[in-house]
Amino acid sequence: MSVSQKPLLIKRYASRRLYNTESSDYVTLEDIAGFIRAGREVQIIDLKSGDDLTRQYLLQIIAEHESRGENVLPLDVLTDLVRSYTAQAQSVVPEFLSMSFDMLRQGPGKIAEQMSAINPVVAQMSKMPGFDAMQRQQQAFMESIMSGWPASGAAQDDGAEAGEPEPEAEDLTEIRRQLAALEAKLSKMGR
Repeated sequence: MSVSQKPLLIKRYASRRLYNTESSDYVTLEDIAGFIRAGREVQIIDLKSGDDLTRQYLLQIIAEHESRGENVLPLDVLTDLVRSYTAQAQSVVPEFLSMSFDMLRQGPGKIAEQMSAINPVVAQMSKMPGFDAMQRQQQAFMESIMSGWPASGAAQDDGAEAGEPEPEAEDLTEIRRQLAALEAKLSKMGR
């Protein structure tokens, strides 16, 4: 495994200070957020106990950004996340969120392709109480973060004539149309 593929190891000392083992210096939560934004995976370990604290610190970074008004997660999505901490929802929500972010990383052009692959999962999830509300929240969440997500793949074609929609805009419109059709089918199945 190359250095760029290995997670950056951060050790938490008893004083709660965070130590970057690669650069041999102390770091802050904002530094860790910067590493992650730059594409680096991190792993935060308690030096004394050896416990993995990565999840705890990532949640803390998100909470700090949200508390400063850098809202990525709409209130209704946060509410639904809290509701998902039930035995029934815990089995499908993590996989659903993971698949959603995988689609975002792959770019808008892959979303329609991925939707067909997850139909069996969606069909099973549609039987879950409150699925319609969760689906609406997930769509709102996806739309909110996709608005600022960089397009993957080739650079935009600057040769489009005025008034013509960009190819990516056409793809997004088609994806939205397909998503609306899928939601309509799921709504009928849930009745």
